[in-house]
Amino acid sequence: MTVSDALIITLISPHGLSQADIATASDALTEAGGIVSAEIALDPPYATDLVVRGIDQPLARALLETLLPGLDVIAQPAAQPRRKKLLVADMDSTMIGQECIDELADFAGLKAEIAAITERAMRGELDFEAALDARVSALAGLDAGAIQRCLDERISLMPGARVLISTMKTLGARTVLISGGFTAFTGVVAGLIGFDRQVANILHIAEGKLAGTVQKPIVDSAVKRATLLAERNALGLAAADTLAVGDGANDIPMLEAAGLGIAYHAKPKAAAAADAAVRVGDLTSLLWAQGIPRAEWAEG
Repeated sequence: MTVSDALIITLISPHGLSQADIATASDALTEAGGIVSAEIALDPPYATDLVVRGIDQPLARALLETLLPGLDVIAQPAAQPRRKKLLVADMDSTMIGQECIDELADFAGLKAEIAAITERAMRGELDFEAALDARVSALAGLDAGAIQRCLDERISLMPGARVLISTMKTLGARTVLISGGFTAFTGVVAGLIGFDRQVANILHIAEGKLAGTVQKPIVDSAVKRATLLAERNALGLAAADTLAVGDGANDIPMLEAAGLGIAYHAKPKAAAAADAAVRVGDLTSLLWAQGIPRAEWAEG
């Protein structure tokens, strides 16, 4: 076997890995037919790499996620560039802890109704554009000042967001925030975190109130994927140089197009479609996934 057949499997725990965790993973991979050729202390006690041959990525991931539910497991080809030069990230429930439209709806007394639609859309059970139109229409007449109130009172950055983006930019990567939400939020969030670019939908406002419509064409799953590809091509990068992160069904094409697609505390369809899933840790897990130890992390 050659290096192209090998996987680097990163075991991550924000609470610290035990030797028993590492031994469990190594033994399970061996029993499944893999050959563990190296164990590398990436960032003790939080992250360790195992170099494995003879087992494919989906099987290794499924096996270890089942055996070690308290850890994050990132399996990727050893021959692929590990430190990425482009990151494209979703915003709602990925870079921030909320769904902006749900929080905005709360000011109209419609949070439960709107959140139910959002949840179904993110699970891939509803057409995204139709679901967006329905939710935006329900907010018609809401005072536009609710947007700023929502930003001030409801929106919080996801733990690790600033450190992730600051570190990747320090190491020379380009970072893009893309959302099926609204520029009224992404513009602020992108600035707070430090993204190079932000892409999102434009809410129509008339006479100081939400008009109940959004500018077309909307930013949907196809636009997310196209944006990643356009950014990659503009930088002259290979697919393997790119990283995408998101949590919902509308992120799937983007996750699949990236060299490494990571589902972040994601809905089941997105988690299944991604190369890997962060289920336990925060966004700094994406740095360990790239082989970047804390000694190289930049201040967020």
